[in-house]
Amino acid sequence: MWVLVAAIVGSAMAVIDSTAVNVALPVMQRDLSASAAGLQWVVEGYSLFLSALILVGGALGDRFGRRAVFALGIVLFTIASIACAIAPSLAFLIAARCIQGIGAALLMPGSLSLITTAFSGEARGRAIGTWSGFTAIMTAIGPVAGGWLTQAISWRAVFVINLPLGIIALAVTMLCIPESRDESAPPSVDLTGAALVTAGLAALVYGLIELQNAPADRWSLTIAILGFVLIVVFLYYERRVSQYPMLRADLFASRAFVGANLYTFLLYAGLGGSLYFVPFDLINVQGYTPVAAGASLLPFIVIMFAASRWSGGLSVRIGARIPLVVGALLAGAGFILFALPGIGGSYWMTFFPAIVALGCGGACFVAPLTTTAMNAVAAHESGIASGINNAVARTAGLIAIAALGLALASTFETRLEQGLSKLKLSSAAVAQIDGERGKLLSGAALNLRLPPSETQAVTEAIRTSYVAGFRVTMSVAAMLAVCAAIVAAVWDLRIRTT
Repeated sequence: MWVLVAAIVGSAMAVIDSTAVNVALPVMQRDLSASAAGLQWVVEGYSLFLSALILVGGALGDRFGRRAVFALGIVLFTIASIACAIAPSLAFLIAARCIQGIGAALLMPGSLSLITTAFSGEARGRAIGTWSGFTAIMTAIGPVAGGWLTQAISWRAVFVINLPLGIIALAVTMLCIPESRDESAPPSVDLTGAALVTAGLAALVYGLIELQNAPADRWSLTIAILGFVLIVVFLYYERRVSQYPMLRADLFASRAFVGANLYTFLLYAGLGGSLYFVPFDLINVQGYTPVAAGASLLPFIVIMFAASRWSGGLSVRIGARIPLVVGALLAGAGFILFALPGIGGSYWMTFFPAIVALGCGGACFVAPLTTTAMNAVAAHESGIASGINNAVARTAGLIAIAALGLALASTFETRLEQGLSKLKLSSAAVAQIDGERGKLLSGAALNLRLPPSETQAVTEAIRTSYVAGFRVTMSVAAMLAVCAAIVAAVWDLRIRTT
């Protein structure tokens, strides 16, 4: 019982935080006077360390004690949350978010491993189902809670809520849960591999984000290429050099496992990359309040939660291929529907259909995808298979936010230049706009002090340019979803039986 409480409360911190923060980003930008590229690091810093270290976090728990590592993750996450809440600058906030990511990488795999250790047989299935149900509820609450806290109090309150949750989770963990570890775990943890993948992802994402600045420079491109090279070196090291690799290359001998992870990367790149930009469109361009922006995404989570159990049963009866293909195509349709609205109009006629289509797609593919990834390998390896699939999904979103941000920035700059050239602005106005280019990329005319005759026209040009860039990101996300559907249709997704 207490194990389940600690696992639910601990993982709730990371789940609520990851969904609530996105809604608060436009308000953070105003408060901290941040550039759009700098603001991406508020999300990317967290995602970077979570994506790169989540497999190491699970290995550390098996090696040194699941309770100890889980508790350490809670402590790091809670302290970093307090630091986020009091952050005096964007740089300080990004650093704190990076530490949050490290904490999440320790506590997220620990929450599930504590459950699997404490329960067995039918009780384990019920416990995991309860944990999954509460995780889905916390995912649904996150955007709404984040929007309400941001609007009613401050974006800083989004991080403060982790303090009571952290205290409860830590107290229950230390007082009520016995220590456990895997006596057959490897004698060492793959820290070299962790360092390589962290450095590679960091360089790749940094280069892509810096390329969003106009004009782009060769140094940013060089850093991005270096990051890609480091990731290739990481893969070689894991396959050929590491004695105890964090990324088990032998699992990829299963074609179904390769196909499931390729599908995951493509689809979650579209999801994670595109949805980052939705709150900016809703709040800065469409004029939604933070509460309304958070609530607007609720149908997506509710539909997924309500229908995933049904789709999981369906995939057992008819196989995973059809649900995976249909789910990806529905997600692609959702992205296309996101690209259609201009500025203004009723939520029910603009963004609601897109969110419903995306939710129906998620309901079709989430459960079958998890089942395919876990069942594609031998039963005793299903845990590490699930961990790898989770890491792939998070890495896809991490890279896609930076890559789609580059696509948005390119379109935005082109359209803004075209729009401003027609306005015949004063030289003072042009100088102001040029000085604020990095902040305008979020779709809001921040810190511009223009004459009333120019303010409305410039604001309209910025909003229109953001919509154009937003449409490009959603179109790219739709293409990624279609590619995922093709993978599911043509790949051998039959599971291994040994």
